[in-house]
Amino acid sequence: MAAAQRFCVAEERSGHCAVMDRHCLYVWGGYVTIEENEVYLPHDEIWVYDTESGLWQMHLTHGDLPPSMSGSCGACLNGRLYIFGGYDDKGYSNQVHTEFLYYLDLRPGTGEFTWKQVKHFKGQPPTARDKLSCWVYKHQLIYFGGYGSRRQHELNDCFDVHDASWEGQMFWGWNNDINVFDTEEQAWTQPVIKSTPPQARAAHSCALLGNNGYVFGGRVLQTRMNDLHVLNLDTWTWSGGIRITGETPHGRSWHTLTPVGDDQLFLFGGLSAESVPLSDGWIFNLHINVWTEFKHLPKDQPRLWHTACAGRDHEVMVFGGSKDDLLSLDTGHCNDLLIFQTQPLPLLRLCLDCIGKNAFQLRNQLSCLPQKLLQQVRKRITFWAAARFRQSRREGHEINNKS
Repeated sequence: MAAAQRFCVAEERSGHCAVMDRHCLYVWGGYVTIEENEVYLPHDEIWVYDTESGLWQMHLTHGDLPPSMSGSCGACLNGRLYIFGGYDDKGYSNQVHTEFLYYLDLRPGTGEFTWKQVKHFKGQPPTARDKLSCWVYKHQLIYFGGYGSRRQHELNDCFDVHDASWEGQMFWGWNNDINVFDTEEQAWTQPVIKSTPPQARAAHSCALLGNNGYVFGGRVLQTRMNDLHVLNLDTWTWSGGIRITGETPHGRSWHTLTPVGDDQLFLFGGLSAESVPLSDGWIFNLHINVWTEFKHLPKDQPRLWHTACAGRDHEVMVFGGSKDDLLSLDTGHCNDLLIFQTQPLPLLRLCLDCIGKNAFQLRNQLSCLPQKLLQQVRKRITFWAAARFRQSRREGHEINNKS
């Protein structure tokens, strides 16, 4: 029982938020399906995965707790996790719960995680929405798109109507507007866009490289796209769509796009235009505008509405999500962590992993290592012990299910 407690893992979920800060992955929110009912995960929990030791730990949080949500947008800036937007059984967050922008200090000096709601700000915040995206640039949180509701007087060219309810004159649909929150000025602004933006969409993906914000795919009206756009975050100019040479990924929504290195983006998973859960991965090279399929992925582990974060050594850490079509089945929520290595590992990391995997055979030589290096080795030993434990537990579950 002690081992099970030590090697715990965050609960299964979809539609959650995840960010990296230093060497830790932080997971909050989302939902699961229990007996065909959507159940939102506790809002007072934050799960932390230490990438060096491979251990999960759950912390209770305090303060101005955000409501339990799915489809919120999480972003990390200067050691803070910011949460905006989302949906629960009461409706869209910033329609029901006043202005829904919260932050959690991920480096608390007291050791206690405390939420704070941004109650005093300048400017006009975005209308209610979920399944939006965010770029973190300088000291700004830059939000794009999403699906949500607006009143009749809020309709404009940045909103494609999907459905309408004349009771309260509410309209539901997709957005393609840009909303900026300046964390230093505590102010919302809507910059003037100098070119034609992409079609309004939701459940798309975004990534930042330099001063450029990239957007791929997403749900647009009744289809799922495979277009790639870039926004210059200094001039607020859209590219008009990047022309791709050669093969391209299929259209999709509920996927992820992650920067790996200085000039590449990693695309993974999602739901296809035919409502098929996807397990493919692609690398986009910005210099030559070419997609290349990532061949070394397991084909039996599809994911959609998951999260993906970039690690220190160009790793992409995919957590949670669903392996089913959420629109029809919605039972296959996951809690495993898939780690994809997109570029060769540094020599030090290779050596640490070799020692960690073979710690028993090398146990008599470990004391000869310098103290600082020994500390790193011990973390990798723990990492691989945790990995073996979880693998044996998965294999045990598979045997029990077959029997």
